[in-house]
Amino acid sequence: MADNTLYYSDNLDILRQYIADESVDLVYLDPPFNSNQNYNVLFAEQDGSRSAAQIQAFEDTWRWDQSAARAYQDVVEAGGKVSQAMQAFRISIGDSDLLAYLAMMAPRLVELRRVLKDTGSIYLHCDPSASHYLKMLMDAVFGPENFRNEIVWKRTHSHSSAKRLGPVHDIILFYTKSKHYLWNDIKVKHSKEYVEKHFRMQDEETGRHFQPITLTGAGTTKGDSGKPWRDINPTEAGRHWALPQAILEELNITGKTIQEKLDALDAAGRIYWPAKGKGVPRLKWFLDELEGMALQDVWTDISPISAQAKERLGYPTQKPEALLERIIQASSNKGDVVLDPFCGCGTTIVAAQKLNRRWIGIDITHLAVSLMKKRFADMFGKRAHYEVVGEPTTLSDAAALAAQNKHQFEWWALSLVGARPAETQKGADKGIDGRLYFHDGDAKSKTKQIIISVKGGGSVTVSQLRDLRGVLDREKAEIGVLISLAEPTAAMRKEAASAGFYTSPWSKKNHPRLQLLTIEELLNGKGIDYPPAQQVNVTHKKAPRSNKKVKQMGLDFEE
Repeated sequence: MADNTLYYSDNLDILRQYIADESVDLVYLDPPFNSNQNYNVLFAEQDGSRSAAQIQAFEDTWRWDQSAARAYQDVVEAGGKVSQAMQAFRISIGDSDLLAYLAMMAPRLVELRRVLKDTGSIYLHCDPSASHYLKMLMDAVFGPENFRNEIVWKRTHSHSSAKRLGPVHDIILFYTKSKHYLWNDIKVKHSKEYVEKHFRMQDEETGRHFQPITLTGAGTTKGDSGKPWRDINPTEAGRHWALPQAILEELNITGKTIQEKLDALDAAGRIYWPAKGKGVPRLKWFLDELEGMALQDVWTDISPISAQAKERLGYPTQKPEALLERIIQASSNKGDVVLDPFCGCGTTIVAAQKLNRRWIGIDITHLAVSLMKKRFADMFGKRAHYEVVGEPTTLSDAAALAAQNKHQFEWWALSLVGARPAETQKGADKGIDGRLYFHDGDAKSKTKQIIISVKGGGSVTVSQLRDLRGVLDREKAEIGVLISLAEPTAAMRKEAASAGFYTSPWSKKNHPRLQLLTIEELLNGKGIDYPPAQQVNVTHKKAPRSNKKVKQMGLDFEE
C-alpha cells in the first residue's frame, strides 16, 4: 500500500485487493443513510441567470433484489456473530430495502475490522433512522465490549418537521479493535456562558479574571495535610488540605510542609481571602490557566457548513473539517494511516493531510474523485503528494470504462480538462456533457463559457460535431469541444476549421471555436486551447488555501 492513495472503485473490492491486514490506525466512514434520496452536487451558475446546476452524485436507495439477496447469503454463509445478526435482522424486518442496506454494510465492516491495527479505532457516522441497526451490526463485528461511545453531533441549528420533534442531530458510533486502543485526551473550549458565570472575579493587582476554588479535599488525614493553617483547621470540617500540584510546580513551590506551601501561595497572590465570616480562603484559578474541559459525547460546538462557508463545495454530504479534525486528533498520531471508504468530496483526507497523517480515500464515482483532486490542488498545490488508483491511464482502460459505465466515463473525461458535468435536472439543456467557465480579462469581466460534448463510442461522425456547433450558437458560448475515444474523421476536421476563431480581448490571440480532442491526446497531456489560466478559470467553487506552516512527513509546507 502506497502512502496517501485515492482509489476509484467499489470500496469492498479495494479493501480486499489492496489494503493489508492491520495496516490502518483509524477509520471514519459516512455511508449513505438509506433515506431514499437522490443526492445532487450543486454548482451555482456563473452569471446568475439560471438556477443551480445539479449533478446526481449518487442514489442512496438499496432494493431487496437478487444482488442484495446474494450479498446477504454471502454474509450468512460466512458464519459467526455477523451471520447470526443478519439472520436476526431478516426475521425482524423481512426482505426489505433496509435489509439490503445492512447486507451491503456487513461485509464492508468485516473488512474494515480486518485492516484495523489492534490499537485502531473506527467511527461510523449515520442517521438516527438507521443507527440502532448499525450499532447491533457493529456489536457483531467488533464485539460489544469494544463499543466506546455513541456520539451525538448537532448537525443543524433547527429543522421543522410535521408532528414530531425537529431532527437536528447525527449519530457517530465509536468502536475500537481491542481494549489496547490509542486515545489522545482532547480538551475543548468552555462556552462563553460558562466563562462569564464562573470567572466573574478580577485580581486587584494583575487585573486577571479568576474563579475561587477549594483548597481542601473530602476526608480527614494525619500529618501536615490535616493540621491547621492560620487558625483554619480542615479536620474540624471533616476535610484535609489538597493543593494543586501543577500550580505548585509552575511557581516552583517544592520541598516544604503543607503550611509553608500555603504561605508561599499566599505570598504569590494566589489565595483569595473572603470577607471575615464569609467563608474560608480559596485558590485563585485564573481564566488564562483554563485548559478546557474533557471531550464529552454530545458535540454542539462544531457548526454545520453554512451556505456561505468558504469550505462549502456543494457536495451533498459534506461534513465540516473541524469535525474530522477532532476525530483524527483523538484517535491517531502524526504519521498514522487514516482510511475513509466512502470518501465523497474528501473532507477526511483533507483533515488527515493537514494534521500530518497518511491517508487512504475510496469512492465509487469519478465525479467525487475529480472533486477531491480539485480540492487538493486548491488547498495544497504541489505540496501534497498522492497516488490515484483505478482511473484509466491508457486508451484501452478508457474504452473499458466507457463500455462499463457511460456517466463515469464522461465524468472522468471531463476531469481531464478541468470541466464540470452538465446539469441533470429536469429541463436541462441537451447536447451538453460538460461546461468550463473562464474570465478573459480581470475577475470582474463577463464570464465566458466552453461547451463540451463527450463521445465514448467506437466511432464519431460529422453530424455529431454539427450538433455541437448548433448548441454552441444557441448557448452563445465562446468555444465548443468534442472529446472522443475514436479519431475524428477528415470531414469533422474540415467542419471544425470552418467554425472560425474566438479572439481573446485580453491577449488578442485566436482560439478555434470548435475543437476536437481525443482521449489519447488528453492522456498525453494535450488540453483545450483557450485563454491562459491567469485569466481566472472559475468552473468549480474553489476550496480555501491552507496557509498554516506545519511539518508534513518530513517536509515543510504552508498549510
